[in-house]
Amino acid sequence: MKVLGMISGTSHDGIDVAVVDFELVGSVLEGRVGHTASTPYPDELRARLIAALPPAPATLAEVCELDTLIGQSFAGAAAAAIAAGGPVDLIVSHGQTVYHWVEGAHALGTLQIGQPAWIAERTGAPVLSDVRIRDITAGGHGAPLVSVLDGLLLGGRAGGAAALNLGGIANMTVVRGDELYAYDIGPANALIDAVVTSRALDPRGFDGGGRIAAAGRVHERLLEVLLDEPYYGLPAPKSTGKELFHLGYVEAAQAKVGTPVGDADLVATLTELTVRTVARDVRAAGTGALVVSGGGCRNPVIMDGLRAALPEVEVAPSDELGAPADDKEAIAFALIGWLTAHGLPGTVPGGTGAAGSRILGTLTPGAGPLVLPSPVAERPRSLVLGR
Repeated sequence: MKVLGMISGTSHDGIDVAVVDFELVGSVLEGRVGHTASTPYPDELRARLIAALPPAPATLAEVCELDTLIGQSFAGAAAAAIAAGGPVDLIVSHGQTVYHWVEGAHALGTLQIGQPAWIAERTGAPVLSDVRIRDITAGGHGAPLVSVLDGLLLGGRAGGAAALNLGGIANMTVVRGDELYAYDIGPANALIDAVVTSRALDPRGFDGGGRIAAAGRVHERLLEVLLDEPYYGLPAPKSTGKELFHLGYVEAAQAKVGTPVGDADLVATLTELTVRTVARDVRAAGTGALVVSGGGCRNPVIMDGLRAALPEVEVAPSDELGAPADDKEAIAFALIGWLTAHGLPGTVPGGTGAAGSRILGTLTPGAGPLVLPSPVAERPRSLVLGR
């Protein structure tokens, strides 16, 4: 079954796509990763999206328009992927998260926009969307959903391993045999990107290659204030997003310090915040291997910082497991699509904190009748990815 996975993450910079051709061989699911790509949002659309995100107020009219415009952008990215890699049986669109409602350490709701009907209309393929909410209705956090992929990829590693995704938010899955737990650690690139964008430090809206952080020095007092965030002390499972970690959060922390912090020093301090919070949790997990994906793994300041802070841990990109670091989340949503299509749950309770596993998503039919493959009785025990 050929599935196209699509996602725009908490960095809000564009749409990642991955086409994966799955075949179940015994208890092993084999996935051949085909076309992958990243399509940036048009500058005007990204600016409107960022302006509408919490804590800024947004009208329902703006949400409606963004839902359409982002849906059309996803439709264009899907059509381009199909033109490059051939027809697909199913498209999975995560859409764009605009709000993740958490109170008292419990997720109560989540909102992803990017109307899937635009994708179905443009491509003629059925579309699975709204994949997080079913887990939340079962008491979970709806995140990190990539943990289902991590469990299948890492379950056989002796001594266990941790999978770290460094997107806007850093999330980690810890796997030891049949044991799995996962949660959001805190900001990875969210705060860095917010500062880089607001101060126009890089036209791309992120610290490419860690250039800005490398030119600055960590402001220890500001770092101390940032590390005092109560979220870090909450037990797993837990989830967070830009509802907490946004530009105003950085400005409030700077106000507590009372003295101005220069641009490069500020980015260096926020980068060190990511390193410190991640390294602390990896040490607590006690695994000997850390497999890293997401845009943050292309930042040498973050990666060098993690290796220095974790000398006993093997730190490597997820590419070595057949999941290209920049495409892993899109591959994960393709996997969720395969699981849903075969009547299998796309969550692991330890990964999200839900009462039980759930089949995920809402289906929008394509141009013809909706035809699903025959159900599979048990979820595969492992996943092998290749090209």
